[in-house]
Amino acid sequence: MKMNSIGLDADKSIILSKDLNLLLATFQRYYQNLRGIHWNIKGKRFFDLHVKFEELYTDANLKVDLIAERILTLGGVPLHTFEDYISNSKVPVGKNISEDEAAIRLVVDSLKELLVIERKILAASDDANDEGTNSMMSDFITEQEKILWMMKAWLDEAI
Repeated sequence: MKMNSIGLDADKSIILSKDLNLLLATFQRYYQNLRGIHWNIKGKRFFDLHVKFEELYTDANLKVDLIAERILTLGGVPLHTFEDYISNSKVPVGKNISEDEAAIRLVVDSLKELLVIERKILAASDDANDEGTNSMMSDFITEQEKILWMMKAWLDEAI
């Protein structure tokens, strides 16, 4: 077994970096969706949602950087073009969404997709004994499960 410079199986690290690139692309589209609904939200809940969406896109932007840096740490190359993001993202595109319920629904649907990818990476990073990636995914999952619960509560839907 060939080890990389941080002491992990090099082959498993390359596979993990590919999975992380899928997460990166998906987060980039999620980020852009959040920017769009932040800019375009209308109605009586504007003030609350405008601030909430800014909070979410700021957090997503930070996570994008963490994911890209983890890919580099594992020896991979992070995707970095819009073409890459479009062809690899797993979340829906949210175009011209200005209605509150549709905006929250987009966040809920996106978080569900992100969680699927993150759980897959969590299992693979555990198998690779990659505590760095494992810890990052665990943190992301915990945060996003709470956001998903709150968004579902806002929609008056069961988790």
